[in-house]
Amino acid sequence: MAKGPEKNTKNKALHTKLLNRKKAKLQEEKRERALRLKALVAKMNEKKDTDGAEGI
Repeated sequence: MAKGPEKNTKNKALHTKLLNRKKAKLQEEKRERALRLKALVAKMNEKKDTDGAEGI
């Protein structure tokens, strides 16, 4: 049985590594953005509560 050309697994492995790195970076950025947003919302809610308490 004749073999076909050898597969280029080196480039495939490098490509997979780069894609995994890119996915991890995007997930980290998404997580950081969510934390920043959560902190901002908490700060705004706290400010709203203190402003409402002063008016009473």
